[in-house]
Amino acid sequence: MRHLDAAYNLALWLLRDSNDAEDATQSSLFKAFDRMHGGDAKPWLLAIVRNECMDALHSRSNRTRSETVFEDCLEFAEAIGPDPEEAAMRTLDAESVLAAIQQLPPEFREVVILREVEELSYREIAKVIDKPVGTVMSRLARARGRLQVMLAAGGEAR
Repeated sequence: MRHLDAAYNLALWLLRDSNDAEDATQSSLFKAFDRMHGGDAKPWLLAIVRNECMDALHSRSNRTRSETVFEDCLEFAEAIGPDPEEAAMRTLDAESVLAAIQQLPPEFREVVILREVEELSYREIAKVIDKPVGTVMSRLARARGRLQVMLAAGGEAR
């Protein structure tokens, strides 16, 4: 139960809806109740929450696939001038950063939240998302790069 806030926080960031986040958290806790066998519970619980959220997102995308087309890749022009991270840190507030994180695709948003908000190690994140540590590092680097570009451009995704 001490990881309940982290579980709900991750679900909220991934699903972007408080009701869906509550449902995913509750469902995850129900699934986790009989399965915990010691060890570090936080990465283990967050992995269950993440899987619940990915199932919910997949279900959503199947419903709306005919209505919208989702671009998997975004093209970014190289920044000219000062380092975007440095410029962003000087001029942006927390709301701008949070809004930019919300615009990231789920696979990037989840690693940023797990690393920067929940303060999990790369190894713990790898367990949560069931990917190799190298994939975690790559996604985190790509997410940070996208955030830098978005923040330098005023918070709008390109």
